[in-house]
Amino acid sequence: MPRQVDYYFSLQSPWAYIGHKLFREVVQTYDLQVNHKPVVLIDLFSETGGLPLMKRHPVRQRYRMVELQRWRDKRGLNFHLQPANWPFNARLADGLVIAALEAGHDPDPLLCRAFAGVWEDQLNLADPAVLTRMADDCGLPGKQLVERSGSDEISATYEQNRQDALAADVFGSPVYVLDGEVFWGQDRIELLADALKSGRKPYRSQV
Repeated sequence: MPRQVDYYFSLQSPWAYIGHKLFREVVQTYDLQVNHKPVVLIDLFSETGGLPLMKRHPVRQRYRMVELQRWRDKRGLNFHLQPANWPFNARLADGLVIAALEAGHDPDPLLCRAFAGVWEDQLNLADPAVLTRMADDCGLPGKQLVERSGSDEISATYEQNRQDALAADVFGSPVYVLDGEVFWGQDRIELLADALKSGRKPYRSQV
C-alpha cells in the first residue's frame, strides 16, 4: 500500500502555491497517497496563537516580503508579490476543491490552475464565475461543482478539516503530515523527502 500524507492548505496561501510543484514531485517520486484537506486559515491562526498578516508587527510583514522574493527565485517562479485580488475570502475556492474531491476528481490540475490564477494572473477566486471557468478549463463540471461548493455539506467538511488540523497540531499552510509528523511550510518539503527516503520512524515532540 502507498504511504499517505495529509496535505493541509488554503488557496489563499502564497506558501502553498510556492511549494506545490515540488510537493507534487515528492508525491510522484515516493508514490504517496495525498489526503487533500483545504482549511480555513484565519481560524487556525487565532486558535493556535498566530496572527493574520495585517495584524503582525511591521518588521514581520517586511521580512515576509523579502522571503517571498527569495523563494520566488529559489523555486523558479514568476508571480506578483501583492496580487490585485488578494487577500480574498477563500471559502468558495477551497470549497470547490472539496467538491471536486467529493465527486471523485483528481484535484491537482485545479490546484495548479488556481494557485497560478491568484499569484500569477491576479484573478479573483472569490468570484463564482471565475471559479466556474477555471474548473471548466481543467475539464471539470464547473457550474455543478461551484454550486456544490457553497453547500452546507461542503461547509461541514471544511469545518471537519479544521478540527482535524487542530487535532494534528497543524497551525498554518501548507502543512504535510506523514505518520503523525508535522512538516510546516513549503521550506520543509526537502525534509519530508528525506524522511520518506530514509524510511525512519516519525519524530515526536518531547514536551
